[in-house]
Amino acid sequence: MTSDQAEQPAPDEFGTAGPASEDDGQNDANGKPKKSTARVAAEWVVVLSGALVLALVLRAVLFQAYYIRFTSMEPTLQNGDRVLVYKLGYDVNRGDLVVFERPSGVSGRQEDDLIKRVIALPGEVVKFVDGVVYIDGQRLYEPYLESPGITVGGPPPGCDAIVDGGCLIGAGQVFVMGDNRANSTDSRVFGPIPERLIVGRAFLRLWPVTDFGRL
Repeated sequence: MTSDQAEQPAPDEFGTAGPASEDDGQNDANGKPKKSTARVAAEWVVVLSGALVLALVLRAVLFQAYYIRFTSMEPTLQNGDRVLVYKLGYDVNRGDLVVFERPSGVSGRQEDDLIKRVIALPGEVVKFVDGVVYIDGQRLYEPYLESPGITVGGPPPGCDAIVDGGCLIGAGQVFVMGDNRANSTDSRVFGPIPERLIVGRAFLRLWPVTDFGRL
């Protein structure tokens, strides 16, 4: 090694070489350049704006919180409960709690969505016998009802056909009812609803915190 080479500063940990300079007050304790207050504030504005945009996108596309205003879903949901609804497309199943657009002709503000339970699916026949729900001739097990054997009603309007006194659900439709059968305006009144009216499935209770959990 020549004397000229020996006088060159050794490479630092980043692979560069250069004479060390004194701290001019613009570096932090680790030797990194300090950020100005304005730059830090600008970065926080960008971060918070991005978080807000993401939250709005998720609300519009994936999830939305709903406030329960009435008693038609008791005892499962109480007046004042808040639930989280999954809005992205999914296969509707019997027993799902679904939020859907208010069918035309149903009393109330048109912008107020409804929440009910899916009881019968396309191609099935739903019928009520002695206060009990039957699907295709088989009794429906409904453990969520506070008082079983109180479901009454005849074939509603909008059935694809009347089969043995029951309502045949047409293609692309579902039959929905509230769990509070004695106090619920549902498919027994306005008939099966088109699946396209379904906003999403309620899957999580957010409020009250004491009842937080999956539905």
